[in-house]
Amino acid sequence: MKRSTLVRHVREGFKNISRNGWMSFASISAVTIMLLVVGTFALLILNMNHLVSDVENDVEIRAFLEMETEEDEQAAVMQDIASANAVQEVSYLDKEDGLDQFIDSLGSEGAVYESIREENPLNDALVIETTEPEFTEAVANAVNEYAEIETVEYGESILTQLFTVTNYVRVIGAALIIGLLFTSIFLISNTIKLTIISRKDEIEIMKLVGATNKFVRTPFFVEGLLIGTIGALIPVASLMAGYVYLHDFFDNQLPFITMVEPFPMVWQLSLVLLGLSVLVGIWGSQMSVRKFLKV
Repeated sequence: MKRSTLVRHVREGFKNISRNGWMSFASISAVTIMLLVVGTFALLILNMNHLVSDVENDVEIRAFLEMETEEDEQAAVMQDIASANAVQEVSYLDKEDGLDQFIDSLGSEGAVYESIREENPLNDALVIETTEPEFTEAVANAVNEYAEIETVEYGESILTQLFTVTNYVRVIGAALIIGLLFTSIFLISNTIKLTIISRKDEIEIMKLVGATNKFVRTPFFVEGLLIGTIGALIPVASLMAGYVYLHDFFDNQLPFITMVEPFPMVWQLSLVLLGLSVLVGIWGSQMSVRKFLKV
């Protein structure tokens, strides 16, 4: 294609946007609204998944040693457990530190247990972290087989419920995103189709005077690309600015709620939304033009 012809097609694409003002506005608005909805749900689900992962990663196993276990036996058990593939780290917790943690975990009510410090009933323990939260139960069962281990605790009932809930959250989140994406693609492409259909007479006249299919298609290709790009600018900018503001707000005012770091996540999400919008814009325009080319 000659450069002058390409420039003409691009110029025509821009002109079509302004010439069909209201229909173009409707198409761009549809793209903007749907991308805002998809982007908001994507950010929400990404942060829910982040929160769930934080909870899962806090899961640890406490293996309490038999009272009479010697130091060399403790070291041997620690080394053996640490060598397992599913184990990330093993640390030793003596009973004094274990009692401190227990009292601290009870807050103001923990003071009543200060009286048992001299006759500390707790055992020394090994604190075990697994490489993946899903390995917790299997590692706990294996550790419980050691003769030097008296009991193993890892919140079995809570852990089972946690994994069930997290699996539901991930599956429902993925289904929501996929469903919203398909709905968005359908609505955006149909709105763009209506824009093209309103100009079918223009396309038919071009064909009757001998224009090739490629000549007719190209300005609409440019128009679809522009609608997709312009429609993505507002939601991308709004989501980026809004998320950075919310992240800073929660970081300063509610630090116990951790959100996914804004960068590079917002850049990646913006590129996905922009790419999706451009692709749907081009696809919608080309599919609509095709049916009027058979004159």
